[in-house]
Amino acid sequence: MEALAPETDQPWSRLDKRMLLVHPVTEVVKFIPVLIGSVILGTSSGNHVWSFIPLALIVGFALTRWFTTTYRVGPTHVELRTGLLQRKKLAVPRSRIRSVDIEADLLHRILGLAVLAIGTGQQADKGDKFKLDALDARLVPELRTALLAHTGGAPHSVAGQSLPSADPTVAEPSDGQSGREIAHWNPSWVRYAPLSLTGFAFIAPIVGVAFQYGVGQVLFRSDAVHRVQTGGAALIAIGTVVLIAVIVLVVSLAACARYLTTYFGLRVLDDGRTLHLRHGLFTTRQITLDLARFRGATVNEPLLLRLAGAAELEAIMVGASPRQKILPQAPRTAVEHTLSHLLAPNEFQDKVIAAPTEGPTPGSAPLIAHGPIARRRRYIRTLAPIAVAALVMAAFSVAGADFSPWWLALPALLVPVAIALAEDRYRGLGHAVLPGTATRPTWLITRSGSLGRDRDCLEAPGVIGWTVRQSFFQRRAGVATVVAASAAGKKRYHVLDIPLDEAFAFIDAVTPGQLGTR
Repeated sequence: MEALAPETDQPWSRLDKRMLLVHPVTEVVKFIPVLIGSVILGTSSGNHVWSFIPLALIVGFALTRWFTTTYRVGPTHVELRTGLLQRKKLAVPRSRIRSVDIEADLLHRILGLAVLAIGTGQQADKGDKFKLDALDARLVPELRTALLAHTGGAPHSVAGQSLPSADPTVAEPSDGQSGREIAHWNPSWVRYAPLSLTGFAFIAPIVGVAFQYGVGQVLFRSDAVHRVQTGGAALIAIGTVVLIAVIVLVVSLAACARYLTTYFGLRVLDDGRTLHLRHGLFTTRQITLDLARFRGATVNEPLLLRLAGAAELEAIMVGASPRQKILPQAPRTAVEHTLSHLLAPNEFQDKVIAAPTEGPTPGSAPLIAHGPIARRRRYIRTLAPIAVAALVMAAFSVAGADFSPWWLALPALLVPVAIALAEDRYRGLGHAVLPGTATRPTWLITRSGSLGRDRDCLEAPGVIGWTVRQSFFQRRAGVATVVAASAAGKKRYHVLDIPLDEAFAFIDAVTPGQLGTR
């Protein structure tokens, strides 16, 4: 076999020339406040040249990016050179590439371009991210396949440039868009969007900016607000209900709009080697994840989604985002189907399996309850703050403080809510260990939370260490929190308030022999 060419023999390539039409627009949009200020300055001074100087500088700087940006893909590294006044060179070992993301907003799609970003699993500043903006969209799939060739690929050629594989002995990879479809988006899923806080996250910055520029003062001084304030308790109550209804409506519409634009047309494909996600309405995004680094999955069940029979699905990956979303808000049946495929893929193969998987899958396994002590601790944690607040209010009342008696009824009204929350937190608490078989590893499953509940399914080979932790009150109660350390996902997976006499047996069941001699 012919030896691979050294890095220095690989030619440097430039981005597509059509980026000269993209970057000036994006830079101008980014600096709109500066341009508005320059227009005001030019108008007030009578010299309109000041209005065009910043625009010319911004466009000129954007155009220089094509001349100053080059990249190349060598046999061991991918390199990127950028910068005009301050030159910067990034080099990423191909063996450390964990994911390849492809994005294309509306302008990129009109011009047939795409943005390719390489993920290595490490946090990087904005200026240190390996991103190629913009490439010919027709060349991107082949380049993506070549960059992930170390997961099982062979050399490819892109735009006349040879892209040698990091491992010349592996087989040719399949096409980036091939594979079994394990999930696809359904328009009816939009109804679950208002049941999360994404709408508030979308609206809050807009409201904050509006209030900074005096919209709040104008609103509070308006005649409508003044009439409500002077109209008595009934009118204030009606105004409050109407305001809450308007807020809920606006937030719900914002959440639905964000959901549609982000996840429209979502498809999840599994080719046995990589996981491909594609979604987006105006800005399309394609994510390719190496399944060799897959360690499990998390089912996220916030309270409102859970009550509606829905959930979210996230992948637990080594060297990827700790919250790598696979499915957004979706029916629980769709989440369970995709989860079962990811965690027990042998059950979904078309061929006959010689040794089929036995017992329940990690996604459907029943959990072990943590007992009466864990339940008591849930109740104490929710009721104790209410009791303290009631005692403080009683003390102030005895001391002669003057406040409305309605405040004294507030703790009593909160008690039923606290009891329901404590019971739900206990019902959501549990764990399980699924012993390994010939077709699957041992699985650790842990679940906790109420308002935000996560069911984490982590394979035992992904556990790299254990911590058994006890607070002062846990020691007195005879329980402990067991923490499984992993290089994937959230890094730490907690089993809360497990009886201490069961903690070490639980650890040994997940990773036999890792405890050593005790």
